[in-house]
Amino acid sequence: MYLFGKITVTAVIPDELSKLKDIAYNLWWSWNSEAIDLYREIDLALWEKLGKNPVRFLKEVSQKKLEAKLSDPEYMQRYRNVVKDYEAYMGETDTWFSRNFPDKKDHMVAYFSAEYGLNEVLPIYSGGLGVLSGDHCKSASDLGIPFTAIGLFYKEGYFSQHINSEGWQETIFTPLNTSNLPIKPALNHKGEEIFISVELPGRVVYAKVWVVKIGRVNLYLMDTDIDQNSPHDRGLTARLYGGNQETRIQQEIFLGIGGARVLDALGINATVYHMNEGHSAFLGLELIRKLVQNNNIPFNHAKEVVSSSVIFTTHTPVPAGNDVFPLEMIDRYFGNYWPSLGINRHEFLDLGLKIGEHHNFNMTVLALTLSGQKNGVSELHGAVSRNIFKNVWPGIPEDEVPIGHITNGIHTLTWLSPSIKYLYDKYLDNDWKERLYEEKVWDKVDDIPDEELWKTHCVLKTKMIGYIREKLKEQRAANGESIERIKEVDTLLDSNALTIGFARRFATYKRANLIFRDLARIQRLLNDPERPMQIIFAGKAHPADGPAHEIIKHINDIAKQEGFNGKVILVENYNMTLARNMVQGVDIWLNNPRRPLEASGTSGQKVCINGIINFSVLDGWWCEGYNGKNGWAIGDDTFYDNEYHQDNADSESIYNTLEKQILPIFFDRNEKGIPEKWVSIMKESIKSNTCRYSTHRMVQDYTNKYYITSMDRYDKLKASNYQFAINLSEWKRKVAHLWPQVQIIADKTANQLKERNFISGETIPIYATVILGGLEPSDVKVQAYYGTIGNNNAIENPEIIDMNMTEKNSDGTYLYSANITLYEGGEYGYTFRVIPNNPDIINPFNLGLIRWIVQ
Repeated sequence: MYLFGKITVTAVIPDELSKLKDIAYNLWWSWNSEAIDLYREIDLALWEKLGKNPVRFLKEVSQKKLEAKLSDPEYMQRYRNVVKDYEAYMGETDTWFSRNFPDKKDHMVAYFSAEYGLNEVLPIYSGGLGVLSGDHCKSASDLGIPFTAIGLFYKEGYFSQHINSEGWQETIFTPLNTSNLPIKPALNHKGEEIFISVELPGRVVYAKVWVVKIGRVNLYLMDTDIDQNSPHDRGLTARLYGGNQETRIQQEIFLGIGGARVLDALGINATVYHMNEGHSAFLGLELIRKLVQNNNIPFNHAKEVVSSSVIFTTHTPVPAGNDVFPLEMIDRYFGNYWPSLGINRHEFLDLGLKIGEHHNFNMTVLALTLSGQKNGVSELHGAVSRNIFKNVWPGIPEDEVPIGHITNGIHTLTWLSPSIKYLYDKYLDNDWKERLYEEKVWDKVDDIPDEELWKTHCVLKTKMIGYIREKLKEQRAANGESIERIKEVDTLLDSNALTIGFARRFATYKRANLIFRDLARIQRLLNDPERPMQIIFAGKAHPADGPAHEIIKHINDIAKQEGFNGKVILVENYNMTLARNMVQGVDIWLNNPRRPLEASGTSGQKVCINGIINFSVLDGWWCEGYNGKNGWAIGDDTFYDNEYHQDNADSESIYNTLEKQILPIFFDRNEKGIPEKWVSIMKESIKSNTCRYSTHRMVQDYTNKYYITSMDRYDKLKASNYQFAINLSEWKRKVAHLWPQVQIIADKTANQLKERNFISGETIPIYATVILGGLEPSDVKVQAYYGTIGNNNAIENPEIIDMNMTEKNSDGTYLYSANITLYEGGEYGYTFRVIPNNPDIINPFNLGLIRWIVQ
């Protein structure tokens, strides 16, 4: 039959329910279960069929079903309550930020990220980085941070994953229907749609700007699929992490340089810029260019201004997560750009070259160079990042490399099961949702009866199993499997078995198949009739990551073997829906990355809030979260230089802990069938981790530690008409120029011998003579650096004290002195150093200048 035309019919929403449309276009609904219930109760089957998408739902729902709700007084009362909550939330002025920083209301944080995991209806995310970005935005909204987010609109999203009958991953890209998404064209103050442009080699490329509302926060997304562009350029923003290096650099130019132009087009005057990972590092260049071109400020002064405002968060120590581009490519894309900065090619390339790597321009190095404040995403990751990037600041002790840390968190209400939320509403303080970052709020978890918590968990587990069975049926049907094989799914997964979940990106360092290192041993554990166990796997491999594809194939093959069939389940197309079911329904969350390559790992934080227990390598956040009572650790904090031995040790730890601790505790039940000790660990997991690993705490940390610092510096810059930054830049130039003249000479007369003996607790005077050249004493700090002597006569666990200038000598040198006191016996080493000092510098080690004594 020939299709002559197409007609779309949209239900008319009754005036009495008109706010359903407003709420549908604000992702506030995604973390408010009462709002979600308003849609699903109108037509549950349609809600599920349309992927729980309220925008599309309102277009396709029956007019009669909408009107029927008008005569349901209970529904209408809940509708009015939700509307009241929504409007109160959107109009709230008494927020955490406004209470704590009332003088900063005119500031704005601009947040740049390559991906945002907000909800499954808007699939512009690939994994943890995107979900973290989305959760960051939600908490910024909840806390009332003045906050705007910038990203790209991937109309084909990230790929959908299909696992074929042979166990290989297949990638499927499906264009998104914009009209069905919670997204609208961004408008300027005149009500006109906004377009921006970016110069690429030989052409100008344009992008339309869309806006996504996330509570009180707006996310602006750039889209090159518009008529002004060539067919090739229309596809530039089509896919997240798609294409080759050319696509990647073009996307990152749009994210950083184009993103800055979006803010200009919107009239948003950001005072703080937060770059989430190195993808947006070109932003710093554009901010400098604007100052050079518009304010006639020289490059070094402009760079100082920008560094005052820019914060950079690095998320991964894995090389694949740190983009590099060959210099030939940088020449092509930026040969016409660096003249607008007032610098030459050599100076431009120096901004992104890592010492020892002279052929690639490193985006992480560029971000580190241009940002005043930088951090990793857990305490261990901060230390690992300082090790990886210490060459950016040669001579600076590794533990003083200027990269701090703020441990990641998760947006609690996004990942919390409504059933567990009901228990919290019942037993915790009424305002627990507003105070969820306070430790004492969670003490009342102990008031939840064990039986109630356990039964709620069991219901969630059964619900998850039902969801996964439906997914498996679809998977087998798509692979053309027999009716018998499809029906077999109904017998898979036992709600009484200990259920282990493993779900995340299948990057090789995450070692998804580590638990199968000793197949005979894990097979015995899975098939113990007295203590049954099962494992559910889910995760995508990057299309170009061949070894990760092999891991998926390996797990799929094992799942089909006798002794594993039905006990090992591999579910395709891991997304936020599947993640939500798993983090709310499994018993144990398994995480076994190769330490120390897991920067943070937020999936384990999502399970804590639902009373699920972590079983993880001491990597990322779990190093901080594990307290010996709230879960189990795999291995210890040993560093291995041999991956084979590390894998052996960690897999052995997994088997031993399962056999001797996890399984016995799980199956030890009281007369009511409640595993009392297990439930006590569930409660400890909730109490010890929920407040600490929320994005509310995380965003508060960013605000207190970084955002406010940058806002204060901006206020100084503005008040001085940039003279503050100009003076500081000139001071840095002077110090760098004169630094080669700085020397330290130990005062051997005062110190007598280098080897000195003292009694415990005795005061030890030490002296050093310093040559400052053309610098003043106020330009530097002279410090004593001392600690125990370790391997290779290196000082370990150093203590650092500032020395006092005692006198200026006739030859122009300066005598410095200090007293140290040592109480523990042993051998100690000490030395002296000089570092730059200025009350206005963010971190003295950002300059990379340090002078140690040379004998």
